[in-house]
Amino acid sequence: MHYYSQAQFIAQVNENDTIIKPIERWEAHKKGVLHRALTVIVEIKDMVVLQHRRHPVFDGVWDVTVSTHQIYNGKVLEDDMTTIMHTLTRELGISSKDLIQQPMKQRAIHYRAKDPKSKYIEHQVCHVYSCSVSTMPAMNATYAYALTTAKLDKLRQLDNPMRPKLAPWVTELLRYHY
Repeated sequence: MHYYSQAQFIAQVNENDTIIKPIERWEAHKKGVLHRALTVIVEIKDMVVLQHRRHPVFDGVWDVTVSTHQIYNGKVLEDDMTTIMHTLTRELGISSKDLIQQPMKQRAIHYRAKDPKSKYIEHQVCHVYSCSVSTMPAMNATYAYALTTAKLDKLRQLDNPMRPKLAPWVTELLRYHY
């Protein structure tokens, strides 16, 4: 079964990021229910890896680097580090031995955005992590149209004509210097 069609339960949270209860992920996205998410910024030297998203929600935008949800395994919510490693392996072929800097939490951001091309709404408290690798990861065509790298300062320039269409959580994240 394809990853996006699997039933998964994620953490519904309040404004303080306190877990309220599990909620099925597509129900949360259809109704715009506030839930917890996770973004991992993968760096190579002074560049960040951008993933051109292939996804039912915000398809075709660029992400820094991967974004996902911590999911419930039975009644237990997966911890951030487990989710990070599952996602890096699934989407980029990165294992813990490939990391030259382990994932470090940078901050949490809160945002809400309606996907203009679908019926879905992202309303999340997103835990943002960064890590480093020495070589460009592999692209998995199930999750991405392309991978590239960019300097963060170029992405922050709103008037930069070369700036790609960024995911709304990336735009929010770029307001901060992590």
